[in-house]
Amino acid sequence: MEWKIGDVTIPNQVVVAPMAGVTNTAFRMICKEFNAGLVVCEMISDRGIMYNNQKTLDMINVDAKEHPMSIQIFGGSKETLVQGAKFIDQKTDADIIDINMGCPVNKVVKTDAGSKWLLDPNKVYEMVSAVTSAVNKPVTVKMRTGWDEDHIYAVENALMAEKAGASAVAMHGRTRKQMYQGSADWDVLKAVADKLTIPFMGNGDVTTPQKAKEMLDYVGCDAVMIGRAAEGNPFMLKQTAYYLETGEMLPEPSVEETIKTAKEHLHRLVGIKGDFIGPREFRGQAAYYLKGLRRSARTKAALNEAGTEQEMVDIFDDFLEKTAKRNATRV
Repeated sequence: MEWKIGDVTIPNQVVVAPMAGVTNTAFRMICKEFNAGLVVCEMISDRGIMYNNQKTLDMINVDAKEHPMSIQIFGGSKETLVQGAKFIDQKTDADIIDINMGCPVNKVVKTDAGSKWLLDPNKVYEMVSAVTSAVNKPVTVKMRTGWDEDHIYAVENALMAEKAGASAVAMHGRTRKQMYQGSADWDVLKAVADKLTIPFMGNGDVTTPQKAKEMLDYVGCDAVMIGRAAEGNPFMLKQTAYYLETGEMLPEPSVEETIKTAKEHLHRLVGIKGDFIGPREFRGQAAYYLKGLRRSARTKAALNEAGTEQEMVDIFDDFLEKTAKRNATRV
């Protein structure tokens, strides 16, 4: 089902959440090929943009095939956030600008950014209003339900973002204190969805296509935002989009399909990060691709020692060969 963020059409209700160190171009392209409706770049520092930090600038490259896509920025000062947003607006091919108001990690919160804003709805309004009035692209806000269980201003914060001109809001159903532990509170998300008139993306504990439908039905959100469940498992995005459209489940990917996608992810990561950093960054993702595959522990260990793309490809191929032999002996 199509929906819109501002004037940007999103072809389905499956959105890939921004994840630091994960949602780079390589991963976003994989997700797009597995039918994600919208992908969001990992969070970008407004100061990194302001100081022309090369690593930061490399992170905001947009591939022509990944539209619609969004670039997420974070910062604690209105002036630097606006400067960062203007750069994304004028100098990149992003379709949407997302403001991070949910990152729970200390090094971000200590700069008055991320989840720190959740304590003050007026700050939400002030910051979002400053950005929306300075750019032409639609602006969205990604937030959490609150700071802790005693400071849940989810409805107030979301309404302030809407009042300030945001074109959509995404909310993770956990507080900052929860980090990624415990359960997401869909009741709070429902309360927010009931009040907003702009599109709302629900996030948290969407681990299966069935859970995605359950969230859409229960919360009343316009789309589901999927994060960790898509790591090493982009097939889940395709399954979810198909299930939401037809009510039918696509089959699970074969071991061969999983490894083929892992190798493609690795190859693209090397393409954007280089021969040295690419394979090392992929080690974390490799573990997700192998998760649940029988007798993969040694393969994971070997990949963690590998230093080149070719070494990793050879390790994957060896795993496939051994899997095929085991399967053949059972027939």
